[in-house]
Amino acid sequence: MLVIDRIKELSSSGEWSPGTRLPSEFELAKQFGVSRATLREALRVLEEEGLVVRRHGVGTFLAERSVVRAGIEQLFSVTEWIERANRVPGTVEKQVGEMLPTEQDRDRLGLSERESILCMTRIRTADGDPVVYCEDRIPTRVLRHGWRGFDGSLFELLEAAGRPIAYAQTEIKPVAYHDTVFPALDVPAGEALLLLEQLHFDANDQPVLLSSNYFRTDTFHFHVLRRRP
Repeated sequence: MLVIDRIKELSSSGEWSPGTRLPSEFELAKQFGVSRATLREALRVLEEEGLVVRRHGVGTFLAERSVVRAGIEQLFSVTEWIERANRVPGTVEKQVGEMLPTEQDRDRLGLSERESILCMTRIRTADGDPVVYCEDRIPTRVLRHGWRGFDGSLFELLEAAGRPIAYAQTEIKPVAYHDTVFPALDVPAGEALLLLEQLHFDANDQPVLLSSNYFRTDTFHFHVLRRRP
């Protein structure tokens, strides 16, 4: 499609730099000599490809970073998602500790009132860009040696502890604002985050990990294959 090719040319040539706000639909349609319906379809395709980002009530912008495309039918760690997009995963501002769980965490992880949890917060990066804010909680009894042996992947740590993850229950929620996470991920004005809250189970159907991962929506595009019954 002519419009798609032209916008890609303007982007690759540097005439339109990453983060540039595109002209209005009326102006673009006039510039490229196409109908607004044709233009909207071109922008839809470019958004799916991750080249542009639409911000409701603000406008359409050239994406500032490459997009990680991930299907949520299969259970991958954040590290694996980033690596599968041919980007280099990293971690900054990691904090670990032990604490008493909240009542909600206790119910979901099946803990007694006296049991504690190991907790970790960290910012995951892709090629150095902060893209995911992670909060993880694990029953202390699951990791009897604490964080010893941890090298960046909780999935691998749990597998080494004899409690490999088999499946997860996932809730997906949009987040309009969070006073800690938004500044940590340098979220631009008008953007939202996508929160994946996941309760992970081992092969014996025992909960071993409760995670809350906040994803930048200009970097992660999730999709799922749906079939008719």
